[in-house]
Amino acid sequence: MTTEKRWLIQPETPPTPFQLAMMLLSLLSVVVVLVLTFGGLDGETRRLLFFIDTSICLIFMSHFFYGLFKADNKKVYFKLHWIDFVASIPAIEALRMARLFQILRVVRLIRMTRSLIVPMIKQRRQATLASLLVALITILTFASVLVLIVESGVEGANIETAEDAIWWALVTISTVGYGDYYPVTTAGHIIGGVVIVCGVSFFGVISGYMASVFVSPDESEKLESHSEEIRSELHNSLARMEANQQMLLNEIAILKESIKNKD
Repeated sequence: MTTEKRWLIQPETPPTPFQLAMMLLSLLSVVVVLVLTFGGLDGETRRLLFFIDTSICLIFMSHFFYGLFKADNKKVYFKLHWIDFVASIPAIEALRMARLFQILRVVRLIRMTRSLIVPMIKQRRQATLASLLVALITILTFASVLVLIVESGVEGANIETAEDAIWWALVTISTVGYGDYYPVTTAGHIIGGVVIVCGVSFFGVISGYMASVFVSPDESEKLESHSEEIRSELHNSLARMEANQQMLLNEIAILKESIKNKD
């Protein structure tokens, strides 16, 4: 196996759902960085995007250290994923563009993998958690940024800072509805309605996922149960074969004895 590009994962390793989720979050983060760099936004919107990007960095950092902790050979893992660590460092915009390598690496894996459907089916729980993570971050990002843009500077508006926008997005997507912050413009009402619908769907998926965790057996439990059934069936088959063999031996012994008696 060639190691000329050490930041790439081995070709034979298929992408996991969380790797795909990190790729999508990397793409979202690159978009945020580009908007911060070239968008010409006001101070509060820039602060909001900076908070969002820092939160994504914390997710990247947690994913990196979790993989490092789980890796059997930590030195090899670090050699293969050092670019992930560099791209996870917050507050240094020059390093954020290293996330392009994360995207290119996973895209390369997708191109080398004939089918992504089978791995996703086999890792349904991981795929569900990864999808929920990406959906949550994406909805919060767009909802908070858009509502801050459309509400900022409007007479009677109470969503005027980055903290207000993030808090409103969290409260709205959770469908709690404290009412301390709310949009006053028509565009803000439309954004709020979309976020509410997304929040209901989001937590509906979470409820279904939690129910499946407690009701349906885990994949490893299914495999263990299936293996136990196979071992039990093999044991019974061997026992029957031994019993039949012993019967045959007894019949052969009886035949030999009868032949000797006739002689």
